Amino acid sequence: MTNSTGGELKPTLGLVGITINAMALIAPGAFLWTTYQLQAPPDSAKSMWAAIALATIIAMLTASCYATLSKAYPEAGAGSSYFYAEAAILAKEEHRHFRMARLAKFVTGWAAHLYYWVYPGIMVSFMGTLVVYIGQLFNPNFASDWLSKALICFLFAGLIGSIALIGVTGSTLINIIINVVQIISLTFLGLLMILYRLGHPNVNYEHANALSVVVPHDLSGLIYQATIAILLLVGFESATAMAGEAVDPRRDIPRGVILSLFIQACICYFFEYFAANFFIGDQYTATVDGKTVTGFAAALSSGAPIGDIARILGDTLLFGNGFLLQIIMASTVVMALIGTGLSSLSTGVRISYAMGTDRELPAVFGFLHGRYNTPFLT
Repeated sequence: MTNSTGGELKPTLGLVGITINAMALIAPGAFLWTTYQLQAPPDSAKSMWAAIALATIIAMLTASCYATLSKAYPEAGAGSSYFYAEAAILAKEEHRHFRMARLAKFVTGWAAHLYYWVYPGIMVSFMGTLVVYIGQLFNPNFASDWLSKALICFLFAGLIGSIALIGVTGSTLINIIINVVQIISLTFLGLLMILYRLGHPNVNYEHANALSVVVPHDLSGLIYQATIAILLLVGFESATAMAGEAVDPRRDIPRGVILSLFIQACICYFFEYFAANFFIGDQYTATVDGKTVTGFAAALSSGAPIGDIARILGDTLLFGNGFLLQIIMASTVVMALIGTGLSSLSTGVRISYAMGTDRELPAVFGFLHGRYNTPFLT
């Protein structure tokens, strides 16, 4: 059932497949839901959109470096930054640098390897938390013990692993479906937020107008928000780990790196964060320590502020169907988290595969599945 380290990944991916897999890891629908509470402290929240823009500029500079490296080294295969770290040093003319090549490759490889193996676990925990949230909307006692929550996480981990095992073609198809559903739902929710504001001018909103949403309000708030925002944008670099399965890696990997970040950040993130911050105001309330708070303070007190907002929008604009909209949005976020976990897992196993074929990890990590031609013993 397995190939030895002599097996090779088969080139099957075009530009769409490469871009879609990286887009799934960035997943704006998932991170808007999971991080908006962290971004809602009233003393910094008004700089949220500007921080996303700043983080995107920084990420674009990084993405351009990855694109340049992937174009220079299309033979990197699944190695990604692990391969680039060594190749960039060996490309120097002065041989005195060569002794650093192995160390650079080793350190970079292990950092990437561990990162991409921790990340799927975090996504699984988010999935478990969100499924419990959805279940408790129907039954407050749903999965109230740790064993039930652990079982939910275990099932999701098995689902993601099963999809990843069937190879990059199967996982790409799943990610295409997830991305389409995610972008459609985000666009719909964002439009509802904007329509609500336009139709309710008498509400006291956190931002006085659209311009207030996009400009930074203070330096400390911008810095705080940017430290969160930069974490939302990781994933574009995962496209480089697909070079071994790209039909034309020199052309499509650099484009996939840039396109995935541009679509998910410059289009999806910019729109959804604008809409959410344009919407939020005194119509969103919560009770904290016996006191009623509104706007960003209410979002800060909630475990799922986007879910609360969806309920307000559905009740107001969709004929009282706030609960249904809340469930639908939460379900699409679960799908987005599956895509994120799947993409990070697929990237992780490929870097482990590259390290296994180089003997930086035991040789078993360099085995490919005989049927699906994908790394599977990691």
